[in-house]
Amino acid sequence: MNPSAGLAVHPASDCRWDCAALGEVMLRFDPGDARVRNARGFQVWEGGGEYNVARAIRKAFGLRATVVTAFPDNHLGRLAEDLILQGGVDASHVIWRAYDGVGRNTRMGLNFTERGFGVRPARSVSDRGHSAASQIAPGEVDWEELFGREGVRWLHTGGIFAALAPQTPQVVLEAVRAAKRHGAVVSYDLNYRASLWNALGDPAAVQRLNREIASHVDVMFGDSRGVEACLGYRAPEDFESFAAACAEAFPNFKVLASTRRQAPSASLNDWSAVLWADGRTYASETRENLAVFDRVGGGDAFAAGVIYALLQDLGPQAAVDYGAAHGALAMTTPGDASMVDVTEIEAAIGATGAAIIR
Repeated sequence: MNPSAGLAVHPASDCRWDCAALGEVMLRFDPGDARVRNARGFQVWEGGGEYNVARAIRKAFGLRATVVTAFPDNHLGRLAEDLILQGGVDASHVIWRAYDGVGRNTRMGLNFTERGFGVRPARSVSDRGHSAASQIAPGEVDWEELFGREGVRWLHTGGIFAALAPQTPQVVLEAVRAAKRHGAVVSYDLNYRASLWNALGDPAAVQRLNREIASHVDVMFGDSRGVEACLGYRAPEDFESFAAACAEAFPNFKVLASTRRQAPSASLNDWSAVLWADGRTYASETRENLAVFDRVGGGDAFAAGVIYALLQDLGPQAAVDYGAAHGALAMTTPGDASMVDVTEIEAAIGATGAAIIR
């Protein structure tokens, strides 16, 4: 095993997968330049906070990725599978649920997302109740097959999946415990969504579950707001104090990483990122007035860039640089998923312009 920011990462030759993601994959309906309320047509993408990371690891960075999720066995589920396969992500760990013909028993999660422009912010309308992924239960996934026999270098999951239903935090706990038992690195994106967590009821009970999950995490993505809401800790706003407080509360954290976004308009953002590792803080360059085409998925692209650099043992500064550059580029294209490759990401690190490539 080679150390990277204090992490012990399995050699690629020992594992079938460089990255496995656990989470819900939804169909995203995109009205393009229009609004959801007035749309007469939609373009369809696949997307999900955890899955987007695995897809970028495969498609942007050329490594091997699989996803653990669930779909109804109908045409919408098969559409989602087809989109996943087009993205190069393995779908052998998808759970298929019998469909009753109406959707009373299980269904495909849908997400209607408009991009926003100028003073009109981006807007997402989810239709995901009783989705197949939200019904994944403890004991349903063969984690020994995935982590023991196939082998995984890195598991990524997060707070969106954990908040889907009362039992999904227990599924996350199963996964992270199995991952640690077999020596995989575990990353978790808090990805706080008030609409999801509030539906689970008692905030204190939710925070206890999140703290139990966090005790198995090596790399945590999030900010002080997410830590306070999900873990129940009042964290300082400035990143160095925030990282120190988190490291004291969770000494298992090897890396903490967070994006920094100022959004004076939906179309122009100031974008940067910070990362803590080895007791030090590392920062990316700040991209002022970054032109944003579609902001959804920028944070997931950041996480994928960080994970790639750490898997490649490039070090903490490279991790925050790759993450920030990838996030910036991902927001220049439509849909949740990244449409760039590693050479474009490397070219964007420290780039001073965007002259035409001939």
